Amino acid sequence: MQRSPALIKSLISRKILHSLPKSQTRTISRSCDVFINHRGIDTKRTVAGLLYNHLSGMGLKPFLDSQNMKPGDKLFDKIEKAILNSKLGVAVFSPRYCESYFCLHELALIMESKKRVIPIFCDVKPSQLRVKDYGICPAKELQRFTWALEEAKYTVGLTFDTSRGDWSEFLRNASDAVMKNLLEVDGDVMETILK
Repeated sequence: MQRSPALIKSLISRKILHSLPKSQTRTISRSCDVFINHRGIDTKRTVAGLLYNHLSGMGLKPFLDSQNMKPGDKLFDKIEKAILNSKLGVAVFSPRYCESYFCLHELALIMESKKRVIPIFCDVKPSQLRVKDYGICPAKELQRFTWALEEAKYTVGLTFDTSRGDWSEFLRNASDAVMKNLLEVDGDVMETILK
């Protein structure tokens, strides 16, 4: 089995992290590596679910609500904690993504916490994504959501057409993007620790 350079670097990085004294690793301990933000009805059983399984198989700790939450968990508390404790966000945009308050709220939290974000535009173009006002959300929340969405739309990401795309290639590209970004984030943390 051929291993990618990114995977090799990650394994080396993880060994370095495990060899550090506990006092130093405590500051970089995370409940999850990657928070997967998605519209469940559109992508939970396809893109988001497959990406979660693929990243888990690579030894990462992704967060996907349907996999990491259990009955009795406080929805906003658990999700906010996962976002704040993650290293990276993956936002899976789909045709009905912007109809969900929860998706937009999670995206805003990710952007406000200044996490790196990998956008995945699944069956939708960035120009098609717009926050809609259904008269339910306060104006301040709509502004917050619009800002977060615009930030994500102007971040280099991946596109995928679920009806014509190569699923294996997509998972490989998405995983490589996640690994590359995690290595960069881990590198930044390591530099801070070793200073």
